[in-house]
Formats: sequence, structure tokens, C-alpha cells
Amino acid sequence: MSLRVVFFRQSVLAAALLSFLAPAFAAAAATDLDQMVVTASRTEQAQQHILAAVTVIDRAEIDRLQPHSLIDLLRGTPGMSLANNGGPGKSTSMFLRGTESDHVLVLVDGVRIGSATAGGAAIQDIPVDQIERIEIVRGPFSSLYGSEALGGVIQIFTRRPEGAFSPHASLGVGSDGEQRVSAGMAGRSGQGWYSINAAHEHTDGINVSRCKPLANGDCPVIAPDRDGYRNNSLTLQGGYRFNEAWDGEMRLFRAAGRNEYDGTVNDVARTVQQVAGARLRYAPTEKVSITANLGRSADLSDNYLKGVRAGNFDTRRDLGSLQADVGMWGGLFSAGYDWQRDRVGSDTAYAADHRINHGVFGQWQQSFGTQSLQASVRRDANAQFGGKTTGSALWGWEMNDTLRLTASYGTAYKTPTFNELYFPGYGNPDLGPETSRSAELGLRGSHGWGQWSLNGFDTRIDHLIAYNAASMAPANIDRARVRGVELATGGTLADWIWRTSATWLDPRDVAPGSKNGNVLPRRARRSGRIDLDRQLGDFSIGGSLYGAGERYDDLANRNRLGGYALGDLRIGYAIDPAWNLCLSLNNLFDRHYETARYYNQPGRNYLLTLNYRPAR
Repeated sequence: MSLRVVFFRQSVLAAALLSFLAPAFAAAAATDLDQMVVTASRTEQAQQHILAAVTVIDRAEIDRLQPHSLIDLLRGTPGMSLANNGGPGKSTSMFLRGTESDHVLVLVDGVRIGSATAGGAAIQDIPVDQIERIEIVRGPFSSLYGSEALGGVIQIFTRRPEGAFSPHASLGVGSDGEQRVSAGMAGRSGQGWYSINAAHEHTDGINVSRCKPLANGDCPVIAPDRDGYRNNSLTLQGGYRFNEAWDGEMRLFRAAGRNEYDGTVNDVARTVQQVAGARLRYAPTEKVSITANLGRSADLSDNYLKGVRAGNFDTRRDLGSLQADVGMWGGLFSAGYDWQRDRVGSDTAYAADHRINHGVFGQWQQSFGTQSLQASVRRDANAQFGGKTTGSALWGWEMNDTLRLTASYGTAYKTPTFNELYFPGYGNPDLGPETSRSAELGLRGSHGWGQWSLNGFDTRIDHLIAYNAASMAPANIDRARVRGVELATGGTLADWIWRTSATWLDPRDVAPGSKNGNVLPRRARRSGRIDLDRQLGDFSIGGSLYGAGERYDDLANRNRLGGYALGDLRIGYAIDPAWNLCLSLNNLFDRHYETARYYNQPGRNYLLTLNYRPAR
């Protein structure tokens, strides 16, 4: 039996055993279930009351885990598979609960981001130093957010003030010429607050591609060089409470990058990810609030080949929303209107370069003794695709003081991208939206030592867009069925802070004529992660183990990518209450692996960071 198989089985067994045996050995420890979450219902809820499957990663956990990137932070979270094209800063796709890489809606401070041409969000360009917390909500949520939310919604919140004045700074150096600098300050004064954060990161990178020229042209690029990455980012935020009823805030996030890779059409990309938003809220009573939001996101890319400009793909998204929340009859009723306009600017000619979507939704949340209900319905009117109605219902039952049973059903959809519709020589303007229906059953427990959750789900996707060899263009010809089980646990055991997760997926192509229900590409069918951390006086120590089973890089399942196991180690030392030194070692055992065919991943690497953060 291979070491990889042994590791995965041990990881899963540990996750299961910890969830049931920890009460016998653990001292009482505070849980994080009193955190407030907004993404699961577009209203503020305590995490313990949320009916959806949700994972929250806060700043304290980010500091404890010392991830090199957002990709490292998301790796191994329940239901998540990632495919990266060659290391830091390179294109990364997320497959949440086995759905497609563009079936995950990503928000930054409430503003929808992503490329309207390629689809998906450039999460590799969001520095982890800019993040305050992340909410990952799994399941279909088009009934609240519209297109894209088939697999779930990920919302990233940038850093915010924790007190009257809270500065921070860090300086890091690491493998492959890595350099990091970040600094910021935030605070509250009277009825206002502000936050300013800047970050810079640079790496010489690794050799992205392991390609060797093949006679059939399958892998024509070979460039045995380092492919570097640079990112400069800035976040500006501020808010003010005008009186008891009115408050507002404004935010700006911008990340500008330079990315090198191997290619025959492009080999350098200069990118910009930008998000701007403003919110105004009127809450005359505790039971009534009206919130207006305006936002704009941009995904900009200028491409070069051997120093000569080779083209650009710029997409901009304008957004507006109005939402009313009214407490009545012991529950909460929410109603809202969303407006969205996508625009494409490129030196490639598209038959259409913009579209507008209008959406209206309503939601009811209610508790009846030990029973809870969340139901929502939404109607979208798209200028290209007409109307689409989606809905969802979530139910929960408090079985006793520690256990809750949940069940849900929901529908979702995803509109085609501009590339799928109009890219010259490829697009198909007759495409329609992809649609899905999902059912889920869950059980979770909350105890003095921590918490655990177990969720099983079944998702069926119709009109899936795939390449049609007969027409030599994409078409709505595929169907998929994804079944899965997710286990997550966390708490404190003998002064060790621990979190575990394990995911089992069966993502299958079930289109008529498909060959034996092939596995959908780039999804690991089994994955698991264990994080352990402990404070020992001025020192902190911790480690992570992550394992993923085999996957395929193509729908025909001819190109197999082997399973792998990674181990990380982290050590910290508090020089004084304000200064600490952290050393993280990633891929400790120097494993060679791929998450996308022909694309290398970093070997053993380190990052040494000096942090300044005064004690509050």
C-alpha cells in the first residue's frame, strides 16, 4: 500500500475519531460559533444558527496557519478542489462540491468579482495579507445571488479596525527569491472608522511547465526557466454613523500584478483586480432596515509575447442593490432588487460586448421552537437569456442542546461567458444557461470542546456547457451528477487547537452516450486536511497535513493525475508583545505533484516573516 493511500486513510480516520473521542479528553474550550455570518442569508446571523453548510476563516486563524497564499488557505476546506497552473500567482480554478470552476460566486466586501470573458475569479491575485475573514457557504444559492452560485458562495472581507488604533506591519523573505512587505493601520474615532492596508509580494517563481515537445503537438511549449510573479495591492475603507438610524461606508481594493509563464501566444500578463463599493443603511428600528449598495469590479489583463504587446481582455461589472429586512411575526422577511451590467473591452472583436441583468428576490427566516426554516425565491431577467426563476428551502431541527439536524433543497443556474458565446472561431451565441438542482442532509454538534459537522449532498446539473466536436463549438450537451459527503471538526484538545476536514466526492458525467459515467476533470474524489497548533509560552508550533486522491485532467479520463500528500510545519516566537518571528515550511517532504497536467508545483519551500502588531 502506497504512502499516499496510507496518509489519506489515516487522515480520514483521525478526523472521524477526533469528532467522537475528543469530549472524553478535552478540557472546556470556547468555540467560534458566536461569530456573525452574512453570506448564507444576506443578513447577519450567528454561525450556530445558520442552516447552510458554512466554513468561516478569521484573521486569528490566518495568522496561526501562516499560509503563503489564499490558495494555501483554501486548500483542504470541505468540498474544495483546486487546480493551479504552476505555482504562486498562476491561474487557479476552484471546484466547490464537484461543480465547474465558474460555478462558484466570489464576493469581495459584498461586490461580485470575476471575468465575464473567461469565467471565474482570479483568486490567486488576492493577497492573504489583505484578508480579515472568509465565509465559504456551500450549496446552491442562486435564489439569493443569481447566476454562478451552483456550488456555493465565497465572500472575502478585507481587513478592518479592531480598536481605537491598530497598526500592523510585516516583512518576509523566502524560497525562490520571495519577498513580502505589508503595512497598514485602522481605527475608530467617534462615530467613524477607517482602514488602510498596502502589500507587496514578489517571487522569482518556479519553472511553470514540465512540457516536452511531442509529435502530436499535445505539449508544444518548452521553456526551462523561472516564471516570476509580482503583486502590489492597496485597500482603503471608511465608514461613519450619522445618527441612530443612518450609517454608511465606502471601500476600494486594487491589486496590480505581473505574471510570467510559458506560452507561444503570450508569455507575460499584466493584470489588475479592482473592487469599489459603497453602502448606505437606514435602520429606524431594530426590526426594520433598508440597505442600498453600489459597486464596480474590474478584471483587466494586458498580454505580451517576448516584450511585444499581444492583446488585452478587460471586463468591468457595475452593480447596484436595494434590500429591505423587516422583522415580523417572530421571523425575518427580506426583499431585494439587484442590478448588474457586464462590459467587455478587448482588441478581440466580440459580436456583443455588454449585457444587463435585473433580479428580484424574497426570503423568509423563522424559528418555531426547536424548528428553523429559511426559504427564498428569486426571478432574474437577463437581456440575453430572458427570465429565470430559482428557489431554495433550508430546514433545521434542534434535536437537543448539542445536536442539530438540517435538510435543504435548491435550484441554481449559470449564464454562459462571453468567450463561450462570442469568441471568434469558437463561441456559440445559441447557448443557454446551465441549471442545477441539489438536495442535502446534515448533522452537526456543538460541545464544550468544539464542534463537528457531517453533510451529504446530491447535485444534478443539466445543460452543462461542453465542447461539441461535431459543431466545433461549445454546446449545452452535457449533464453531470455530483454526490458527496463532507466531514469537518474543530476544537481544543490538551491545549492543542485542531481542525480537521475530509471530503468524499463522486463527480460524474452522465450525459447520454457518456462512457461509463466518466469522472469530471480536475476534481479530487477524496481529500482531507488536519491542522494542529499550540502555544508554548513565547513559542508557537503547528503543522498541517493535506492529502488528495487521484484525479483526471480530461473528461475522457485518459490523463490521470496521481494522488499526493503534503506536510507543512510552522514555528513562531514572540520577541515581545508587539513583535513576533514566524517560520513556515511548506511541502516539507518535497513531494512532486500536479493539480493540472504539465504544470509543476513548488517543492519544499520556506517563508520567514517578522510581524509587528501591538497587543490590544
